Amino acid sequence: MRKFLFTFIALNLLSAANAETSSSLTQQILSLDKKMFDAFNTCDIKTMYALFDQDLEFYHDKGGLTNYSQNLKATTNNCNDKIGLTRTLLPEYNAIYPAGDYGAIQEGRHRFCHVANGKNDCGTFKFVHIWKNTNGQWTISRVISYDH
Repeated sequence: MRKFLFTFIALNLLSAANAETSSSLTQQILSLDKKMFDAFNTCDIKTMYALFDQDLEFYHDKGGLTNYSQNLKATTNNCNDKIGLTRTLLPEYNAIYPAGDYGAIQEGRHRFCHVANGKNDCGTFKFVHIWKNTNGQWTISRVISYDH
């Protein structure tokens, strides 16, 4: 009985530690997500450069595969053209998972809007972001954007 009780307590302590780590990771990734898309929404290209990994691969169900420089060029062009594209995270669809010692996986849905022909044109889409942690420096290394 004593052995069972010890095992039960140990498992509960591990579960509580994992939940706290998971909560901490979730807050970290949500903070990075906010930083990235505040920069996106305000055309702060310098901040976006810093948050995209140099080895970025962006998979889009309509546009295919693009890399770091292609994504920054497209974002810069959107800002220069003043299309007013904005992104809002839909937190009720968001989930964060640890990815071992690599970083984290963020999956969810987000809404993009811009004004077209005098009307707000919006769409809700699914995404997966792979966040890489290199010595405390977080960057997005992979993006999967789909269901457009």
